[in-house]
Amino acid sequence: MNATVATAQRNGARWLTHALEAEGVDTLFGYPGGTIMPFYDALVDSGLKHILVRHEQGAALAANGYARASGRVGVCVATSGPGASNLVTGIADAMLDSVPMVCLTGQVATPLMGTDAFQELDVFGLTLPIVKHSFVARRVDDLPEMVREAFRIAREGRPGPVLIDLPKDVQMADASHLPDHVPAAVDPQPAPADAKLAEALAAIAGAEKPVIYGGGGISLSEGVEAFRQFVDATRIPTVLTLRGLGALPGNHPQFLGMLGMHGTRAANMAVQEADLLIVVGARFDDRATGKLAEFAPFARVIHLDADAYEISKLRSADIAIPGDVAAGLRTLSAARSTCEEWRKRCAGNRERHGFRYDAPGSDIYAPALLKRLCEVAPADTIIACDVGQHQMWVAQHCKFSDPRNHLTSGALGTMGFGLPAAMGAQFACPDRTVVLVSGDGSFMMNVQELTTIARCKLPVKIVLLDNSALGMVRQWQELFFAERYSEIDLSDNPDFAALARVFGIPAQRIDLRNQVDGALADLLAQPGPALLHVAIDIKANVWPLVPPNHANSTMLDANPAKQSPEPSSHAIPA
Repeated sequence: MNATVATAQRNGARWLTHALEAEGVDTLFGYPGGTIMPFYDALVDSGLKHILVRHEQGAALAANGYARASGRVGVCVATSGPGASNLVTGIADAMLDSVPMVCLTGQVATPLMGTDAFQELDVFGLTLPIVKHSFVARRVDDLPEMVREAFRIAREGRPGPVLIDLPKDVQMADASHLPDHVPAAVDPQPAPADAKLAEALAAIAGAEKPVIYGGGGISLSEGVEAFRQFVDATRIPTVLTLRGLGALPGNHPQFLGMLGMHGTRAANMAVQEADLLIVVGARFDDRATGKLAEFAPFARVIHLDADAYEISKLRSADIAIPGDVAAGLRTLSAARSTCEEWRKRCAGNRERHGFRYDAPGSDIYAPALLKRLCEVAPADTIIACDVGQHQMWVAQHCKFSDPRNHLTSGALGTMGFGLPAAMGAQFACPDRTVVLVSGDGSFMMNVQELTTIARCKLPVKIVLLDNSALGMVRQWQELFFAERYSEIDLSDNPDFAALARVFGIPAQRIDLRNQVDGALADLLAQPGPALLHVAIDIKANVWPLVPPNHANSTMLDANPAKQSPEPSSHAIPA
């Protein structure tokens, strides 16, 4: 059989490309290699758009960003061995933030598995703790059920990543007898129990100081509209987690801000005084709760979540409502809360403790720059960010109209997330403005994807805040490690504007606040990709701050007396 005929036959790899198209996949991110080569050969004749990244971590994080922005399943591809292991961080990030992904990895041929063959790696075992499910195809006949289940599992219930490991001989095997792919139906969430909803209605009606505490599960459950209707109907003061931002518009009259370690004083004060906490799609994460034993100490808890296992996992729920979050919220919208004095008190705290943007001096004040960015960018702009101080400034000072417009690595705190995530979001939403806000530390972790952005002419706009340090680590060393600065100096950073221009991306650098308005206008006016390199003060800190292992009522607004350190690591994701 000649090479042309061999390529044209419907083998496992060609069947797989058709199956991906049947699942609604239009774009995938990857990097080829030996054991995944049959799949790459099949791509030549497919209708799929493959984006060649410059590092497999970029592929996983781009698929991650694609899924976050669109709500569709993101797909990434890598070869065996180091290709597969380079996907791991992006897969773990998706697992911890409940992002639907299907990850395809090549594997050595089945007769060689277990022999320590070249680039053989047990990626099935390697990824077991960080996926919803892993598959290894042993025969080409395994593919139909495997692919159907992979996409169903990735989408259903609490979303997450699924891995399919594809031995090379399975990809090359004759698949002409396999049926055309038919996607599996996704089972709907069960309806919440009427009796529990009745209990919740009574609790809301009787509460004097209720607070709604919303998280990322609102968006994951397609519950944003129902959540907004619930807040509007009850007029209960509301706080949101990092991943919940956008579930209410930033200027909503009941929104008190983000709660937690870098939350607003108004949000944390309200939660600490509340007598009823209505938790919607949140998981009592330590960065939100502070010292858990002292979190909302006077409050009864109503907890709605699509994932029943999150309810009472960390804080016992007085009224547990697992199931369809949107359906539960629609029922609870009939509640009437008579807490006018509490409402006024919370609103007064929001005004009294609101952020100020009149910092002295002529240097650029990052919070003011980000506030201005959100004022001049289109209302539906998608903002991706990395991890560190700039991440918290984005959360504090940018207003989001929808949770899918805020792409941030929440639970894992992945430095290097932002650039490939922005890239994936731009492919998912080609007609939207996508802005990356990054820091000098995070940016260098996946800087190679500037090539991908330039090659694909993606109009991603990059705002790079450069304080010549690992800023969040430096802040913690200042506050909790007696200013014993260790390995945070990035003063030998390159000229990032010049670096971008090397990649063919227009760029400029600013360091004075009177340059901000013009520079942002120029950035957003660029028809293609562009970078704005912003020099900021190395000593700038993120305030407020709840010290580690303290109650959220213990908020610092300036350098405190030195406190006991908390062991921490990789960028101390806040």
